[in-house]
This record gives sequence, C-alpha cells and structure tokens, in this order.
Amino acid sequence: MPHDVLVLLNQPSADAAPHSDSAPAFEFVDAATPQLSVLDLAATRGDGIFEGISVGHGKPQAFEHHLQRFARSAQMLDLPAPDLDVWREAILAAIDALQPGEEAWIKTVMTRGIEGDGRPTGWVYATHSADFSRVRSEGVSVVMLDRGYRHDVAQTSPWLLQGAKTLSYAVNRSVLREAHRRGADDVIFVSSDGYVLEGPTSTVVYRRGDTLLTPGPDLGILDGTTQANVFRWAESLGLSTGVELITPAELALADGIWLVSAVRLAVAVTALDGVARPVDAAFTADLNAWLKALPQ
Repeated sequence: MPHDVLVLLNQPSADAAPHSDSAPAFEFVDAATPQLSVLDLAATRGDGIFEGISVGHGKPQAFEHHLQRFARSAQMLDLPAPDLDVWREAILAAIDALQPGEEAWIKTVMTRGIEGDGRPTGWVYATHSADFSRVRSEGVSVVMLDRGYRHDVAQTSPWLLQGAKTLSYAVNRSVLREAHRRGADDVIFVSSDGYVLEGPTSTVVYRRGDTLLTPGPDLGILDGTTQANVFRWAESLGLSTGVELITPAELALADGIWLVSAVRLAVAVTALDGVARPVDAAFTADLNAWLKALPQ
C-alpha cells in the first residue's frame, strides 16, 4: 500500500460540468507525477480553498465539521458548491488506500479551475503525518504580530475573505519567517485595533481557572475544528468553555495558552513575546492523547 495517495475528482461540484462524461466520480493517480495544469487558477492566482483533516488509526477526525467548513469557504469565494457526498467518498477511499499508520492527514483542495473553463478542479491527497511528538511535549515560543485588519473585518469588509480557508497562504508563511527572525517558533495574530485573533495555522485556546476560552469566529478567523473538540474534552472533565474578545495584555495573564490545529494537535505556548510562561505538561499530554484517539 502506498505512503502517499492522490485522488482526482471528475466533478467536484454538481453545479458545474464534469471533466469527462465517461469517467468515474474520482480516480487514483500517481502522486509523484504532475497533474495540475499551469493554467489552473490555483497556480496562477491562488484562487481556491482547502481543508487539512487529521486521520487517527484510519478514521478522519472532525470529518463533518471539516466538510461543512469546506463548503462555507467555497460559498465565501463564490465557488460552485462542493458535492460533499462525492468529496466524502473520495476522502474515505484515499484513507482506505493509504498504508496503515497511527497518524495521517488528508488535504482536500478545490480551485476555480482553468480561467474561463467553468469547471472547478478538485483533489484529495493523503499521507502520513510528520512526527510532532517533540513540539507537543516541549511547546512553542510565540510572538504576537499585527494582522493589519480590525477585529470586525468580517462584517465591515467581507470581500477580504477573512475566515475562509483559501489557498492564498503567502502571508501565513511570511509571518512564520518573521517569527524565526525574532527568535520564536510561531505567531498569534492581533487585530489592528488590539484584539487576539488566531495563529497562521492554528486556533488560540487559553485557560483561566476552570474555564477554557477562545476568540470567536466572528472575528474573521477560522471556525476551529480542533478547538471544538478541545472544548468537548474540557467539558467532559467538568471545565467550562466559552468565547471571549480578549486583548494581548489579558491573554498574557492566562493560566495556560495553546495553539491547536488538526494535524499538529495541541501545543503549549512556552513564551509569549519573549516572556516565559507556565506550562501544564500533564494537561497538554492528556489533551493530545484524547485528540489522537478521537473517533470521527
């Protein structure tokens, strides 16, 4: 069985024509062979959406949440609605074809296709996860960087697509390089009017006493799939959970801070803007053990 699996969808959206009238709904292709046209708007404009789905022991985690977020991103970009039944089937087929392993992940991508063609391009890529055991146990140092938008940008300027999971990731990569220049590992974005948002590839979760909190998706940030599961786990322990508008100064007073995401899972913030922070190693380890074992 292969270590990498690539599945191409013939008709990613029922609202657009298929790429071939005689082809099946999807087909397996060689992941090592180029498949994307250089004229595809994914390559020329970054015009498309994606999701990263964690796979634990052969099961996709937060599966339906990811699919619904995929559809919501498509709507925000005025893309044809993804046919979620076909995507679901293709994802499960990719997982079944992948070489068994403890942790893997899926990337689903849908682009606007070749300009003027009217047919979106869609694929599912499956592979084994990198080893995140060190960062999960040791945590990350973080710097806070201005995102350049107000916290209410999703309401005032929806055309900026804040809160959609798009392929336009140049800024998300750039801020990590800036973090490294500052001697840190990762970033938490702050709005131009001074509120905590999210990481470039993660959701911020923090603890205050017996309550876990997060900034809300109304701030033009992603609706965190892993954050939702973290809250499920916290509530099973009797902890309270909630959404809060918070400033960096208030975040610095939290009892614990984590960056959570679908593939890396939960990593503790060990330093914030150069100031060392307390870390509850046992709490973090228990949380990651639960996330790794999470059924779909």
